[in-house]
Amino acid sequence: MAASTMQSFLLASPVTGLAANKSKVIQFFPVKAMPRFQRNANLQVRCMAEEKQKEEQAATTTPVTSSAPEVPKPTPPPAAAPKKVSTKFSDVLAFSGPAPERINGRLAMVGFVAALAVELSKGQDVFTQISDGGIQLFLGTSILLSLASLIPLFKGVTVESKSQGFMTSDAELWNGRFAMLGLIALAFTEYVKGGTLV
Repeated sequence: MAASTMQSFLLASPVTGLAANKSKVIQFFPVKAMPRFQRNANLQVRCMAEEKQKEEQAATTTPVTSSAPEVPKPTPPPAAAPKKVSTKFSDVLAFSGPAPERINGRLAMVGFVAALAVELSKGQDVFTQISDGGIQLFLGTSILLSLASLIPLFKGVTVESKSQGFMTSDAELWNGRFAMLGLIALAFTEYVKGGTLV
């Protein structure tokens, strides 16, 4: 009995606007009818840049045969100045700066390929490679790639300005991220397995 009383109370709440006996509706707030707005079916949205390109193409392809005075072409707005890149040490090596993820990604790409190559050629897992003189090679490679990556950044050259075609700066970031994951997965798999992967 209590459940049906509670249900009828909830149905008769001011939020629902329904009465418990469903024979009449209790309206606590006056409701006004909203006018319906007709959509303008003839409305068309165009990009001004596309229109200018079409006008320029039409002007260059069709010869002018009329004797009407030539309308001067509007001058295009000046190109936006390139964004000034900070070359401060704290900005380049900041957590969200251009250097850390790129350098780590490049080192991971070299490390992953080197670890697989040594594993296939000598049959050593990653931990054996590190204990057999891999630390000196790792440190030398890290210093060399870090300097090669930092020098252009300190000169103000961005990676995006040098990326063209298939190998873009975003592709390098993703390859580096996958190489980092691959190197960790290789080491973890070899640790769990207790030997080489291959």
